[in-house]
Amino acid sequence: MNSIIQKLQQGNELKEDELLAVLKNEDPEFMEELRKTAEEKLFSYYGNKVYIRGLVEYSNYCRENCCYCGIQRDNKNIERFRLTKEEILSSVHKGYKLGFRTFVLQGGEDPFLTKEFFAEVIREIKSYYPETRITLSLGVKSFEELKAFKDAGADRFLLRHEAASEELFQKLHPKNQSFAKRKEVLFHLKKLGFVTGTGFMIGAPFQTVEDIAADFNFIKELHPEMIGVGPFIPQKDTRYKDYAQGDLNLSLRIVALLRILFPKALIPSTTALNSIDKNGRILGLQYGANVIMPNLSPGFAKEKYKLYDHKAITDLESAEHIKLLEKEMEKIGRKIVVDTGDPIR
Repeated sequence: MNSIIQKLQQGNELKEDELLAVLKNEDPEFMEELRKTAEEKLFSYYGNKVYIRGLVEYSNYCRENCCYCGIQRDNKNIERFRLTKEEILSSVHKGYKLGFRTFVLQGGEDPFLTKEFFAEVIREIKSYYPETRITLSLGVKSFEELKAFKDAGADRFLLRHEAASEELFQKLHPKNQSFAKRKEVLFHLKKLGFVTGTGFMIGAPFQTVEDIAADFNFIKELHPEMIGVGPFIPQKDTRYKDYAQGDLNLSLRIVALLRILFPKALIPSTTALNSIDKNGRILGLQYGANVIMPNLSPGFAKEKYKLYDHKAITDLESAEHIKLLEKEMEKIGRKIVVDTGDPIR
């Protein structure tokens, strides 16, 4: 058995050179040992459960101009949309009937949608379904805004740090954004009592394995309850349209490592994984992920919310086909549960 795998199985932390060795090791036998170790770690904490979150993409307007993102402010080639409060609530009602007990509101940093708008949406969802969990993925917000969302009843907040390396972060974002600010917001979320999620892109332009090691170090510092990672996929209207997409095997090694090193974390098998490989979602789960997020958004919103090209919008991506999803899970010995899926503290 590989000595690093043995060290991971024993619950020991990796030195920097050992972490880099795992990230670089493409040997199939090593990959399988890593996968088994991650799966064993997952089952020891969460069993074979797969938690489902109902995703509602509320807007593709954005005030920011991130260099890799298809809904960046200056992209004139996409058709914009913005859901009304009624459309968001309709999506949530539909999801609740299907068995969802956690809802994720995700979208661009839309300046038209105010603190008051989201607070009202949160309060209304909680008035209908007080036992559910509401996750927000709204981008960088002020402490005041975050507190208003928490006071309204929001439970969780997702904000990927994207790149812990300041140098890489600046290559991926305009000058008005900084990793220091994003980091500050993440710690604000912790202070306010949000179940906090972060994460990063895999295979982003200019990214090195040393940059990924820095991401792991930051995650260790933050200690989030949720960690979301996915491969970079280029978008035709961005500066980085000609760069190669992230590597599937590297993405799977990272998912496995995250599960082993942060065993209590809730880790999604992302749409991006499924977009670069038709079995990507299943593979992500087999390498240690335990969350999937079927899309509850209206059809027109699914088509227009394109952060990257070739986004997977399949039957299994639609909440209406939850039974098919259950059958897919059964094939790999996993079980979808109707549950809020709270993290282990």
